[in-house]
Formats: sequence, structure tokens, C-alpha cells
Amino acid sequence: MSDHPPAGDGQPAGHGQPADGSQPADGVHPADGGQVAARLPAVDRLLPVWIATAMAAGLLLGRLIPGLGSALGAVAIHGTSLPIAIGLLAMMYPVLAKVRYREVGRITADRRMLATSLILNWIIGPAVMFALAWLALPDLPAYRTGVILVGLARCIAMVLIWTDLACGDREMAAVLVALNAVFQVIAYAALGIFYLNVLPGWLGLPAQSLRVSFADIAVTVAVFLGIPLVAGFLTRTLGERARGQEWYESRLLPRIGPIALYGLLFTVVVLFALQGKTITSRPLDVVRIALPLLAYFAVMWFGAFAIARRLRLSYERTASLAFSAASNDFELAIAVAIGVFGAASGQALAGVVGPLIEVPVLLALVYLALYLHRKLTWPAPETSGAPPASHTGHPPASEGAPVTRRPEVLFVCVHNAGRSQMAAALLDHYAAGRVVVRSAGSAPAGTINPAVADVMAESGLDLSREFPKPITTEAVQASDVVITMGCGDACPFYPGKRYLDWKLDDPAGKDTDTVRRIRDQIDTLVRELLTELLPGVQPVIPS
Repeated sequence: MSDHPPAGDGQPAGHGQPADGSQPADGVHPADGGQVAARLPAVDRLLPVWIATAMAAGLLLGRLIPGLGSALGAVAIHGTSLPIAIGLLAMMYPVLAKVRYREVGRITADRRMLATSLILNWIIGPAVMFALAWLALPDLPAYRTGVILVGLARCIAMVLIWTDLACGDREMAAVLVALNAVFQVIAYAALGIFYLNVLPGWLGLPAQSLRVSFADIAVTVAVFLGIPLVAGFLTRTLGERARGQEWYESRLLPRIGPIALYGLLFTVVVLFALQGKTITSRPLDVVRIALPLLAYFAVMWFGAFAIARRLRLSYERTASLAFSAASNDFELAIAVAIGVFGAASGQALAGVVGPLIEVPVLLALVYLALYLHRKLTWPAPETSGAPPASHTGHPPASEGAPVTRRPEVLFVCVHNAGRSQMAAALLDHYAAGRVVVRSAGSAPAGTINPAVADVMAESGLDLSREFPKPITTEAVQASDVVITMGCGDACPFYPGKRYLDWKLDDPAGKDTDTVRRIRDQIDTLVRELLTELLPGVQPVIPS
């Protein structure tokens, strides 16, 4: 959501990791948690503060300004306040623009993962919330009904934010969101009737009728998921078609990324302003409503996390599965509660309390996920399906057969005008499309070093179309290995990545013979890296 989402763990050379970048034998990284927090970008390190401030601002505005709630809710899109709708669309669009839609085929091939998610979201989740609502609120039927409505509304918005922050599999999260959206349309009304009317009757409990149409739910889903999904897809498709994937991820995404944070904070302010007076005047009721929600988040997140570990899923998919299972679509629940029971009802209040609890709790679970990423040993990322398209234009190593996921490497130096460009060009050529290669600089120059372009041309590699690029969170998060080259503290550190530090002279201002020597040093290191990344694969030697 922010331009610099927090990641897991890992250390560059010189920060508690062997200088050669090797990992400890037990797979546990030695980073200190306090150092990790201190080195995170300020936006992410202070994210809880921003969200808490937005909550307080919303509650204060709702309490101090008479009629603010009515004014905010005066214009609505299918039962949802227009300001909330704007905030939701702004929040979701940048995240969906980050999704690599070419990888959807690879993800949907994992039927085990999809089946597990559907069972967690549409069988276990509603049943758990029903049980917790009756255990915690047996004497408060309005609040109990509102909590059950929340349990039936599977998340189609915030799960993308939490997955992104936790460095989960963004593409998998988008697929799970799309599945939840479809099932939302098909199943929400039927499940509402079952859990509020049929099941209580079977158990001898008081029933609560629910009247909501499939069409209303379909329109709600189409607005709050369909619009940003189409916008995100078109942005990536048209952007990459016009300027290429490298430009899209290194130039465009950093510009639109912060919009998600602004949308989230704006949405939180408006949500709490709408019922600020009710929340602050009935604190004990809020606590009663919060108890089953807290228990639900814990049960679903830890349960999904444990199931994913049992299935030996990678960290990225484990995080996506856990946050998908634990998140709820409060906007849909609030819209249904208001439409059926009224804006001032206890059912609507229960829906509004939902994000008050979800935001800080799931944010805490993001940090817990990052901690577990660091402390536990994880399988390699899943390899089924088709690989992502390379920005270099090379075809996959084999056609017509299942292809393993290609490793991704990012080379970083100061200006991205010499060393990192040479390394990227050499690895890209030697790997022949079997490795996704990127390069970037902490302080990009205006053009490629001419001497570097000349010595690479001697090796048959053309850098005339390359240009220096800034390092971005997108590039780091996508990479399996980040290789730094003499940029020292100027190279940003992101926890959760494997770092190598290649000690190489800067070719800037050097004569041609010296630049050739640097090129040859890089050539040797690149070949060694390729042998490690793709054991048994022979490099393609430049002609």
C-alpha cells in the first residue's frame, strides 16, 4: 500500500550476515528485530501511528461536529457513503495495479491452495463467527446479528493491503479476492438466511430474519472490486505495452503507490466519523462487540497459518492464505446491516466496530508474519504453472512443458550506469530467459557510462537501449537475490531478502583497460551465481 511496504528479514553483508551472502545452515536469519524495525522506511515504521491518528481524528470529528455523519452519508453508492466509496477505490487501485496478471495461470494451477482457501472462507469462517457471536453476545441479539453478518462477508479489499505489507503473494491474493467476490454474489444471501434463521431454529435458538437480494450484493461487489480491478489491469497492461515492464515497475508504480495509503487513512477517518458519537458514548457495548471479533481474527489467522505450514506452502502463499481467511468485507456487512436494519441499528454499529478492531489487529499480525518469516524455515516459492514474462524478451528455457518458477535477481550500484548494468546484461544473456534480471541505482545517473557500453559491445552485448533506473520496493520485493556493488549504506536494506555484496571498483572515470578488467571480474561472479541459481545449466556464451 505504501511506496515502501515492510518486508520479512535478511541482512546485507556487513549487517550480521556472512560477507559472501550465504545463509545460516538452519535457515534462520540472524537479524535483530529492533534493527529491522529501525531500518524500515519511516512511512512503514510509523504506519500504526498514522492509522491510530486517523481513527482518533474520525472519532473526534464524529463527536464534535453535529450532523457530520448525516452529511457524510447523504450521498451513497449502493448503500455505502460516497466518501467511503472514494476511499475504498483509492485504497484498492494501486494494489491491483501492482498485480502481475500474467502469473494468474500459474497460481490457479494450485488447486490445493484454492480449495483450502474456499473451505476456510466459506465453510469454516462463517461457522466460527456464528459460534463466537452466540458465546459472547447471547443477550444482545442486534449486536450478535451484526457480528454474524460480518463473518459472512469475506474480504475483497483489505486483504490485498495486509498481504502486500506482509510481503505475501500479491497475485495469489488477487485470485483469492476474485474467488471471494464470485462466492459473495452467489452465497452471501443464502448463508445469511442459514445462519440467522435456519441454523438457530435447528439448535433451538431465537432466529433473526434477513432480507437481502442477490442483485444488491452483486452490485456492491462490482463497484468495490470490479472498478479498481479493471483500472489496475488496464494500467499495467497499457503501461507495459507503451513503455515496458521495467519502466512500469521502476517509474510508474512508485508514483501511484502512496495513493493506497492515503485512501486507507481517509477511509478510516470517514468510517469512524460516521458513528463516532455512538462509539464514544457506548464504550462497553463496543468492548462486547470487539471480543468475538478479536477471537475470530486470532482463530482464523493462526488456523490458516498452521494449515499452510502443514501443506508445506511457501511463506508468500502462507501469508496470502492467512490474511484472506482472517479478513472480512466490513463495507458489505455495513451496507447490508444499514439496508436491512437501519443506519442507527445495533447491527450497523457491530459492522462499524469491525474495522476499529481489524485494522490494528491485522496490522499486528503483519508484523508477526514478518517475524515468523524470519524465524522459521520455509519451502521455496511454488513452481507450478507458467513463469512470469521476462522484461528482457527472452523466451522460457523450454516450451510446452511445466516450467519451474524462474529465480529473480536485482543488481544495485550507486548510479546504475556501470557495474550493475554489466552484471544484469551478462546474467540475462547467460541465463537465456531462465532468470528474471533487473538492475537499479541508489542515485541513478542520466546515461550509461560510454566506456561500459563499449566494453560490453566487445562481448557482443548491446546496452544502447538501457538507461539508469532508481531502486524501488517493487524490484526488491520481487527479487530472490539482491546483489549490491560498492554502494555501501546508500543501498537501501529491506528485511526478508538475501543479499550479496560484490566488491568491485567503480568504472566511472576509468580507462578502457580498467573497465574491461571490471567487466571480466563481473563475468566470473555472474557465472558462479548462475551455477548456484540453476545447477547443471550451461551458460549461453556471447558470440
